[in-house]
Amino acid sequence: MYEGFKKYKPFEQINLPDREWPDKTITKAPIWCSVDLRDGNQALIDPMNLEEKLEFFHALVDMGIKEIEIGFPSASDTEFKICRELIEGGHIPDDVTIQVLVQAREHLIRSTFEAIRGAKNVIVHFYNSTSTLQRKVVFKTDMQGVIDIAVDGAKLIKQLTDEFEGDTNIRFEYSPESFSGTEMDNAVKICEEVMDALGSTKENPVILNLPNTVEMCTPNTYADQIEYFIKHLKNREAAIISVHPHNDRGCGVAATELALLAGAERVEGTLFGNGERTGNLDMVTVGLNMYTQGVDPELDFSDLPRLKEIYERCTNMKIDPRQPYIGELVFTAFSGSHQDAINKGHQYMKESGTNYWEIPYLPIDPADVGREYEPIVRINSQSGKGGAAFVMHNNFGYDLPKKMHREFYNLVQYECEQLGRELIPKEVLRVFEDNYLNIKQKYKLISHKVYEESENGKDYVHFKGKMQIDGDSVVNLNGVGNGPINAFFKALKPINMGKYKFVNYSQHAISEGSDSKAVSYIELKTPNGNNIFGVGIDSNVNFASILGVLNAINRAELKNK
Repeated sequence: MYEGFKKYKPFEQINLPDREWPDKTITKAPIWCSVDLRDGNQALIDPMNLEEKLEFFHALVDMGIKEIEIGFPSASDTEFKICRELIEGGHIPDDVTIQVLVQAREHLIRSTFEAIRGAKNVIVHFYNSTSTLQRKVVFKTDMQGVIDIAVDGAKLIKQLTDEFEGDTNIRFEYSPESFSGTEMDNAVKICEEVMDALGSTKENPVILNLPNTVEMCTPNTYADQIEYFIKHLKNREAAIISVHPHNDRGCGVAATELALLAGAERVEGTLFGNGERTGNLDMVTVGLNMYTQGVDPELDFSDLPRLKEIYERCTNMKIDPRQPYIGELVFTAFSGSHQDAINKGHQYMKESGTNYWEIPYLPIDPADVGREYEPIVRINSQSGKGGAAFVMHNNFGYDLPKKMHREFYNLVQYECEQLGRELIPKEVLRVFEDNYLNIKQKYKLISHKVYEESENGKDYVHFKGKMQIDGDSVVNLNGVGNGPINAFFKALKPINMGKYKFVNYSQHAISEGSDSKAVSYIELKTPNGNNIFGVGIDSNVNFASILGVLNAINRAELKNK
């Protein structure tokens, strides 16, 4: 047995017996900060160029994001120029704050302050790594050495801010990078000393960003870390608690939500979870999770397909078909039972007039995020009878009677199996047309007349016409009944077609206005005792029913061959 797992140490849990976050609920949106243009961009095989960064920046602004980390201007000439273009080119709205990242190193900090000249609102975000592992392996120093780096950086940033010319509003953010891998008391201590060096106050708070730089524990433990940190931080009112989760364990969204319960007020993340390794927190998922709970995320997700297009084009990354809310297949049901439940949910909402979204298997209305209803139900060989009927109704306006669903489903399933793949809606319609509307006709009406008359206080319907049989002989039809269908059946008896028995029918309009047509669904019992459906379409309601009867008979005759 392979025992490689033994080389890994279990994560040390936080001693927090009086934890409060499990009893809390998310009731409002956090402060959002996008790090797409920095953290997401540096993780790309081919980082975005200036034009792509500008387009992405404006897309983030259009969403309503007010704090945007635009890059690491001291890292390269390209990053410096992008920062200057955003400022000098007038791209930054007055209510949007740009954020610039810099290591707590003197020459990089000085270069960063050169890059932000002329901006209206700026967050200077500085960091150094504090984790136990990095201190031991990378920096080979103790905690005091790490604290000294952070405090020296804070003092220089405060000095340069005090000396800064112009009316730029500069705020501060400090990240003890790899916070979740740092002893909590050490994380508290370094942040307190940074706050003192910056002169943080309630009126001018510092953003303390607590990154889950490498996700190493379950989300509940990260929440414990956040709550522990908040409870032990002196001068708590002089700090805004921010989180920056990554997704190494696939729990970035959960870790963020639990961190918000634990007291975090601000969230850094990216669209669709782009970022180093397995990615950053996906802000879209967290925001729409709030939305589905009746909480306003204060971000505009009404046109997710547009955001997806910009994201994929600018980053050359592809969104997984199962990505929450935006993946191609997330609003799609292949399962028959799911399709049936969705269909019944639509009917319930229409009939009940409910003010709430109550459709099984669809936690959000696709229209709220700019998605369409057409692809919700996808038809393959595993689909159920309700799915094909749903597509016919929602896509093409045909409301097949429930008893007809099984018959039509069998035809659709057979086509799926023959092709070895799913059917798109147009192909489902083609199956319907090929099997009901465009069939070979053994019996064909070449003329007809339907009229009513009254006699002795009773109303009668007359049917007269001519029918061609097998493309050859023509016979005259004449029948009188209490309605069009009954009169037509009476007219068929002399030519040995009275062996078919009428069972049921339904009809509805398939278009609106003066040129509308009626579709009739006719159920007959064949001489061998089986039931079969026929479909008739005509601008005349009565004749549509007659055509439906004839269609059912012709379909039965084809089956008997």
